[in-house]
This record gives sequence, structure tokens and C-alpha cells, in this order.
Amino acid sequence: MKQISELELYYNKFNEEKRLDSRHGQVEFITSMKYIHKYIPTDREPSAIKILDVGAGTGRYSIALAEEGYDVTAVELVKYNLGILKQKRDTLGDALKGSLTAMQGNATRLKKLEDNSFDVTLIFGPMYHLFGKEDKLKALSEAKRVTKPDGIILVAYCMNEYSVLTFAFKERNILQCMEEGRLSDDYKTLSQPEHLYDYMRIEDIDDLNTSMGLKRLQIISPDGPANYIRPFLNQLNEEEFKHFIEYQLATCERADLIGAGAHTVDILLNTK
Repeated sequence: MKQISELELYYNKFNEEKRLDSRHGQVEFITSMKYIHKYIPTDREPSAIKILDVGAGTGRYSIALAEEGYDVTAVELVKYNLGILKQKRDTLGDALKGSLTAMQGNATRLKKLEDNSFDVTLIFGPMYHLFGKEDKLKALSEAKRVTKPDGIILVAYCMNEYSVLTFAFKERNILQCMEEGRLSDDYKTLSQPEHLYDYMRIEDIDDLNTSMGLKRLQIISPDGPANYIRPFLNQLNEEEFKHFIEYQLATCERADLIGAGAHTVDILLNTK
């Protein structure tokens, strides 16, 4: 019998649906969808556009894109999340304008998927949990393989400074982190697989792209300051929150802010 991984145990308990429906989750979703739509080809009908969602979770992006009529394939490692995704799809039934294929799989081994199959590939979760350059490159290599030449790959990363400021300082774990060797001399997070999450700086992301020969089109902060101010976002009324969304969309490309948020989305051209 296959042993369940620590990551699967974590997501079996983690309420992904609650996070996605939260105010900070809405900020991330709205911003990311803006840039997905920016790079989806417009020369064909949506049903002719093939989108791959690697690390699809419970289907927030997969479902939304299938509802718009796109041909979506969702790959998710965690069976619990995959079950929720399939249940959502089946409940919607004919309400989905497009198609949605859901399967279990690993971002570093997309063996069920053929080369040059997808117009757009999303990797919005796997890089959070892949440790070391080698495994991240495997995920990028697989995304590059299955994406069409001149297709678009969008990759999300968890960012180092957010982790240090929140976990180490705000939650007062700094002394423990230093004692356990979890931070370098310049306060770079030194994560291990048992910590579940890995964290990046912009230069680390640049290094991956250089190694893979991928060309960056844009890099954005999909959540900006939202994760830092969660309680304050929840206190905003709808009109105030609308202005926050407008602020976020107006500033998410600013180079002076990108590395400070909880996440980045790197938008890449698949040059083969």
C-alpha cells in the first residue's frame, strides 16, 4: 500500500475552499485571472484553446476557465483535493461551457500528457512544495515539454520576505529559526521538506528561468499586501474592498513591490 505523504496529510486538514473564498484569496484569484486572460490566445474559439492546470487544488482556476468554455485539463497530487474538484465538475454538469478533465499526477512527472499539447500551462501550487533547484527544474521542464512552442507558462512561487516577516518576526519564531538554522546570514529561508513550504527570491526565480531557457514576459505580485493585512481586509465594506482590488490591479506589476508579497506569478514564453 502506498504511504500517504506529509503533504497529502497537510492538505487533507487544510481548508483550501475557505482560503480561496477569503478576501485575501479573492485578491489573488482576481489578479491572477486578469493575467491568465491577458495571455490566452484570442485567435480561436475558447473550446479550441487547451489549458493545463498543474497543482489544480480544489479547482478554483480549472472550474472558472472551464465555465468560460475552455478545454481544461487539471492535474492534482492530493486525492482529497482532486475529489472536491471532481465533485464540483460533476455538480455543474452541462453548466460548464467547456470541458474539464481531472487526473491525479505529479508536477515533476506529467507522464500521461503528450508533448506540445497545451496553449497555456498554469503551475500555481507545485513550486510551493518542491525543495531544491533540481525538482523545480523538473517541474519547469515538464511544463515546457507539454506546452506548445510559443505557448505561455504561468508559475507561482511563495516569496522569502513574506515568510520571514510573518513567521519569524510577526509570530515571534525568530529565535527558534536562528537556533535551528532555518535562516541564512542574510535571512534567506533554508527550508527542508518537513517544513512543507519552500520560499524564493526574485534572483532564485531568475536562475531557474536561465537554466531552462525560458523567456519572461512579465512577473507580478498576485496578492500584493493582502496577506499582510488580512484582518483589515475583512473589515472593509464592499465599496472599500472594490477600491482595494483596483489598487492591487494598478500596482501588481510594480518592480519595487513584487518580491515583498506572499506570492509572485512569473509569466513565461515557451521558447523551444
